[in-house]
Amino acid sequence: MDQNNQMDHINQADQNNQMDRINQADQSPLTKRSIYADSKETSNQKGKGIRKTHSSMASHMISVIILSLLIVGIMVCVFAIFYYTSAIKKEYRITTYHMADTAAIMVNGDHIDAYLEGKETEEYQRTKRMLDIYTRSMHVSLIYVIKPDQSDYGSFLSVFNLINNEVGDTDYTPWELGFERKSTNDEYRRKYRALCEGKSQYETIYRIRHEVGLYPHVTTLIPIKDSQGSVTAILCIMRPFRELQKEFCLFIFHIILSALVMAVIAAFTAVLHMKKWVIAPIREVSREAARFAKENSKGKALGDISKFTEIYNLASSIDKMETDMMNHIEDLTVITTERERIKTELSFASTIQSKSLPSVFPAFPERKDFDIHASMTPAKEVGGDFYNFFLIDDEHLAIVIGDVSGKGVPASLFMMVTNIIISIRARLEGEMGSTVGTSSEILRFVNNCIYDHNEASMFVTIWLGIVELSTGKITVCNAGHEDAAVCRKNETFELIKTKHNVPIGIRRDVKYNDFEIKLKKGDKLFLYTDGVPEATKEDNEMYGLERMLDTLNEAKEKTPREILESIRVSVNEFVGDAPQFDDLTMLCFELK
Repeated sequence: MDQNNQMDHINQADQNNQMDRINQADQSPLTKRSIYADSKETSNQKGKGIRKTHSSMASHMISVIILSLLIVGIMVCVFAIFYYTSAIKKEYRITTYHMADTAAIMVNGDHIDAYLEGKETEEYQRTKRMLDIYTRSMHVSLIYVIKPDQSDYGSFLSVFNLINNEVGDTDYTPWELGFERKSTNDEYRRKYRALCEGKSQYETIYRIRHEVGLYPHVTTLIPIKDSQGSVTAILCIMRPFRELQKEFCLFIFHIILSALVMAVIAAFTAVLHMKKWVIAPIREVSREAARFAKENSKGKALGDISKFTEIYNLASSIDKMETDMMNHIEDLTVITTERERIKTELSFASTIQSKSLPSVFPAFPERKDFDIHASMTPAKEVGGDFYNFFLIDDEHLAIVIGDVSGKGVPASLFMMVTNIIISIRARLEGEMGSTVGTSSEILRFVNNCIYDHNEASMFVTIWLGIVELSTGKITVCNAGHEDAAVCRKNETFELIKTKHNVPIGIRRDVKYNDFEIKLKKGDKLFLYTDGVPEATKEDNEMYGLERMLDTLNEAKEKTPREILESIRVSVNEFVGDAPQFDDLTMLCFELK
């Protein structure tokens, strides 16, 4: 409106000056020339005023747009950093708690004082070995058990201290039994007190920033209780923030780059709109003023253009554009952050699952007396099926296959814990030099461990066999799993049907029974989960046990690897384009 008033003022002054000069026309022969010169000078002044207004308005609008988008970009970056860090911390807090809860099972709370006095040496060493195996299996930096001084929680005594420097490239040195150390700071003292006084089930400490000698990590503290329910010690697990350390800088770079690109695009768009809706109308006003000054005749009316209606509409359009863009940026940020969180969780869970199962074949190239091969194809990014095989000693091979109720990340975490407990319990017998425990004894221990900490009420079916390689005798315990198929040399595959035991995790103190399978040289054993016979094509027809046995018998002369490939090809051809609803897990063993 200031510019409109300016134009009205200029036009009024022009008319007054012209009338004065017309009245004096008889007095001077140069009147018309003077009028034209004055009119041209006035027109130039008008043009200068318009150009000055146009220039200041453009720079002001561009500055406001860029500043607003920079603020939005900063807000987006801050929100993304906060949400990304919170998601990683939550994931680490939950999974590390389950790790610590499982590790606490291995420590006898009644014997803490005896350990510190040098008693129970054999049990102490056995527990220490179990914790060491667990430390490396779970890929954590530290697992340590301490007894705090409950007078002021200013110091503590070391009971167990297991170190895995390979996980985070650290250089920790182990504490000896009975080593006394002051508490790190007031935060640790408060958490020790909360755990010892029963005010907290567990505590978590985060270290996100790099410190001298330390990498970003999370520490979970959980109480160890005696048979009376009193807290006698505290178990701590330190786990590095590997994903946060590797992906954080790249994540921030992408966010900042995206914000800058959107800012540049928006600024360029605004300039184009300004040329059309601001500069063009002002140029039209300038041309009309110049024409009038030159021709000194009435031209076409400017109409609403002299009232800056176009500029007002432009301002409204830019306003709406900014609002729509901010909403779009917010929606895009939420979607992108959610996708990144899900991708990170699934990648992390997939890594855990792949690392917990043997996947290098041939598994035992130095052994010529047997051959074994296994595979797992999850229905989703991660699955609840699992398999495992390992030498307990030179004469005994443990073979495991299982199927957890449910699917996805919860099932994969449940299967990982179950697999690790089986591995630790089975290997413990061999390392102590005693007679290898039976399959039923191992599953009884596993069942009680799982049941005592099974808040989600999940369960798992397991087929566990311990092969005596020199004789071919397999001691088997079947906890609700599918029946195995055996192929005698020069014969066909047949199902070994036996009475099933109760699945793991349903109730405590279940009595599990063993049975034996006798293999001779050239015999084969095939294990599978229900994803094989229950594979379904689009008309809901299942693959079935008979079709599975037929395929096995067609490939009975092949190696274990080739047998599994034959089953996989057969299932894929049968299912066709139908989606996979269940995990597909198989294992084949041959005694040579």
